[in-house]
Amino acid sequence: MSSANTVAAGAEAPIFYDLDEHPHPPGASTMLGFWLYLMSDCLIFAMLFAAYGVYGWSYAGGPGPEHLFKLPLVAVNTAMLLFSSITYGFAMIATDERRKSATLGWLAITGLFGLAFIGIELYEFGELIHEGAGPQRSAFLSSFFTLVGTHGLHVSFGLIWLVVLMVQVSRRGLIADNVRRLQCLSLFWHFLDVVWIGVFTFVYLLGVLR
Repeated sequence: MSSANTVAAGAEAPIFYDLDEHPHPPGASTMLGFWLYLMSDCLIFAMLFAAYGVYGWSYAGGPGPEHLFKLPLVAVNTAMLLFSSITYGFAMIATDERRKSATLGWLAITGLFGLAFIGIELYEFGELIHEGAGPQRSAFLSSFFTLVGTHGLHVSFGLIWLVVLMVQVSRRGLIADNVRRLQCLSLFWHFLDVVWIGVFTFVYLLGVLR
């Protein structure tokens, strides 16, 4: 055997240590964690859509979607959420340009559209319950209220988050931490927009047309 491959008796194999500090970009773990959260939220909504797909035909002798849903009202509500997504995009453009006042202005407009969305949704729920079509009426209505209500709760929490961020930006400006939080909320808000498009298509539009 070659002496180059032989370790002398009693000699220890060399041990190498990596003493160089590895880079840890600020906020990298925050963005990773938030993406993992969004994936878990995707699973929650996937289960709710699946439940509606199974129970959405069980009317228990009660009214179906074609008798309950008012597409013009839902279309207006959808427009409110789509507009809020657009204005949030303008807020992020202003953030990239370091324009604090413009960022706060667009965030405020986004919040108003979000409030309009929640207000119309609560009005719809109130009308359905007043007509005797509450969540206890049938499996169809139970799955409907659960799916749409869960999305509404997410939008409500997003509005609270939006107000908190506006306070932080107004006090501390567009520092790196606030920009990262705005980016996380942007992902969350656009995610809710995509989910609502699925709700509008799968629940409202197909429900009325079937």
